[in-house]
Amino acid sequence: MIYITGDTHGNFRRFEKEYFPAGQSLCRDDYIIVCGDFGIWDETPQSNRDLDWLNNQPFTTLFIDGNHENFDLLNRFPTVKWKGGDVHQVREHILHLMRGQVFEIGGMTFFTMGGAASHDISAGILEPDDPDFLYRKQVLNRHRALYRINHISWWKEELPCDEEYETALKNLENAGWHVDCILTHCAPDSIAAQVCHPYKPDRLTGFLETVKRRCSFDYWFFGHHHDNRTIEGRFILQWEQMVEIQ
Repeated sequence: MIYITGDTHGNFRRFEKEYFPAGQSLCRDDYIIVCGDFGIWDETPQSNRDLDWLNNQPFTTLFIDGNHENFDLLNRFPTVKWKGGDVHQVREHILHLMRGQVFEIGGMTFFTMGGAASHDISAGILEPDDPDFLYRKQVLNRHRALYRINHISWWKEELPCDEEYETALKNLENAGWHVDCILTHCAPDSIAAQVCHPYKPDRLTGFLETVKRRCSFDYWFFGHHHDNRTIEGRFILQWEQMVEIQ
């Protein structure tokens, strides 16, 4: 069985027996997929305990990355081949489905393209080694401004690099531009414009719009917008709900 859900941000309570009783009857060949902002954020004892708890559940957890991930930490996990694509092995039974990959999972093919642009940074990105860092931070806090700190609360890797776009195009070409399901964190331009107001396009949403036009698929799941909606019949915006697709 395969279930898909939205952003968890390191809070895995939705997988507890009280909220997801079906999970207790699953096995390692059953999968829960998180559509980005999974919650690889730090290495505190509590974070490690939460990941260990999730790893000990009877199912296998898969996730794509969002924009709220610690990419310095995420990219330190070993990269291995799994079901036709590259993954980061966070735990034995917790796998990060890397960008631009095509996987065959449970008899279905999945194209994965994590990442998204953060929009809660209107006051900019602070550099910790800036001589005026503490002063600027105090001023921004006083005004309750929206800002991030490089390599502490924001990473440029939130958006794909050229190599990841090239990998995505190559793998889609090899798949004949046909997959059963697409998994992303943000959405194509035309879909994002329907769920986010005001909407700001970027390179990734534009690339996903190209995928939308060229690729044959049955369903496209995405997160990022903290809502549960279906758009145009086959684009499913996920947040807290759990959708069984198989």
